[in-house]
Amino acid sequence: MEDEDAAGCAEPCAQCSAVNWGVSDEGRFYCRSCHNVTERTQEVVNPSYTPGVNRVTTLRRRSRTKTHERGRVWMVCEGFQFILKQQADSLLALGVGPHFKDDVLCPLWRLYLQRSRQAYTAHPLRSSQHRVRDSDSDSAAESIRSVTVTDGESNPPSTAGSNADSGSELSGSVDAAFYLTRRRSRGVMSMKKNLALIYLALVWSREALTLSDLLRLVNEGHVPYVDAYEQLPEEMKLTGKDALLFRVKSVPSHRTVHKEAQALTQLLQLPAFPAISSQTLLHPALLSLRYLTEANLPDELHPWVCRLVECAGMADQTLHTFDPVSCPRLPCYDVRAAALIIVTIKVIFGMDDHTECDLCNGVDLHDDSGDGFNLRRWHRLMKVALTRAEQKAEQDIARKRWTTERPVYQNKKEKVCLTKRKRIAEQVQLCFEKLSSCPADVRSASPSSFRFCWGDEDGSDGPSLQHMKLDGLVTLKRDAQTPSNCTYWHPALRPCSRWKCSSHYSEMEALLPRSFVWLLQLFCFLLDVEPHCLYEEVLSVERRLFSSKTPRDRVRRGR
Repeated sequence: MEDEDAAGCAEPCAQCSAVNWGVSDEGRFYCRSCHNVTERTQEVVNPSYTPGVNRVTTLRRRSRTKTHERGRVWMVCEGFQFILKQQADSLLALGVGPHFKDDVLCPLWRLYLQRSRQAYTAHPLRSSQHRVRDSDSDSAAESIRSVTVTDGESNPPSTAGSNADSGSELSGSVDAAFYLTRRRSRGVMSMKKNLALIYLALVWSREALTLSDLLRLVNEGHVPYVDAYEQLPEEMKLTGKDALLFRVKSVPSHRTVHKEAQALTQLLQLPAFPAISSQTLLHPALLSLRYLTEANLPDELHPWVCRLVECAGMADQTLHTFDPVSCPRLPCYDVRAAALIIVTIKVIFGMDDHTECDLCNGVDLHDDSGDGFNLRRWHRLMKVALTRAEQKAEQDIARKRWTTERPVYQNKKEKVCLTKRKRIAEQVQLCFEKLSSCPADVRSASPSSFRFCWGDEDGSDGPSLQHMKLDGLVTLKRDAQTPSNCTYWHPALRPCSRWKCSSHYSEMEALLPRSFVWLLQLFCFLLDVEPHCLYEEVLSVERRLFSSKTPRDRVRRGR
């Protein structure tokens, strides 16, 4: 066999001139006479080789950069749509009516997509042109895919996020850069606007949840917001510029969300909302009863609030129903109800640091049964409960974990910085758990519409004063109940232009009576609103009450 292999070489040896070749294990020819090894090798033929099949076409080094994880093509509006669905499902689980999601929220979302020209329109806004690379193609051709949804489609814009080929390499949304360039446009969706759309749907459905209730549920984690993007499907990867759209650090304020909701009503060009009648829970007549119970005030104050609503000309349902013609500004139902209660307390007690003290002394002298409502006693009780509740709220905020389990990083430098901060925060939290007697994490309490619990049960904030009477504070004159207080103070009621000046509460606070300022702070804590917002609403009620069309003696005589 070796002779057959060496038959291919017939040249004489360069040293001994003999033609006696052999083949070594390395495939080289060597002379058997003098053992001289030549540079010539034996050609090996592989019969299983087919030309053009196993030929190497390209040689290159492997990239050191990590390739993107494979996902599917999705757009920013699809991410917001998924978060909106999760928030709606959370509200349904908390007791919101079943018609809220399918009959109200979904049509509002489709209307937004149409008004913003992202879907359901014959002339869509070219929001993005993204490239999909097919890794199995030899030519590596790039195809341009434009997303368009035309009129007449009944399903949500899931075509904007249709599955890509299994070989496509994608990371993050495909139109995040376009959203960031149009961030200042009022039609661009954001997490704040997403929450405002939920609030508009609640108002349209005439649910009992106010904006303060919605923000409280968000703060307590019952409605996803800060970490809402963590519930996105695994194939929807958030990287890069998506962090600027879906990552939020705090819950927006009451005024911010209401302002976003007002802007949405103009963008969507909504018609008149369903009427807020006196039987609706959002009407001030019924909503004020809830806040009287929350503030531990007597139930006998509620007829006075309703009488004040009539004297101020606010009984008409058109003032509480959004209408682009008659009532173009979206009402703040919770702030308005609190303002009516404050004005009622001012009518009966004065709240000027002097009149309420004299009235309390008169009640103590003439109250033999002990059922008379004493404002001084109520103030002491509420001050202790308010201080305790504020301290508990501060402790809960201090212990609350604001960092998410799946943080989104905009770039590699930010990832390194935030990872280091997260590691330090976990170490500090571990030390806090060892040094403190209570765990660092706040246990999620069951959702409730009330901040205080009044009664004789264990764990209550104090005794209930709802059964107290106002006998020493009102008198019967001309067959009508009339407050014993005959004076009423108020600051200047001349309305300011909202385009030229803002609230004057910061400069007026030092001049206002302390009892009135404390009353504002109490209801601001209950509603989680800024004091200047409630102060401006109180002034708005007083302008209606003391206008030329509503004589002042109506309030004094109770007519």
